[in-house]
Amino acid sequence: MEIQWRKSSFSEQSGNCLELAVVGGDVLVRESDDPGVVIRTTPEKLRAFLAGARDGEFDDFA
Repeated sequence: MEIQWRKSSFSEQSGNCLELAVVGGDVLVRESDDPGVVIRTTPEKLRAFLAGARDGEFDDFA
């Protein structure tokens, strides 16, 4: 089975970006410049993470 990776339409063609794929109900996430490292999560956990990022929940980690 070949994984169908997708990247945001906001990404530049030559720039590094995050790519997402859905496999068996899980979401896979990888960075285009290091495609061998893949994070597997659930849609619910990814939504919670993105909501936290939008709300500034992780701003103090910089």
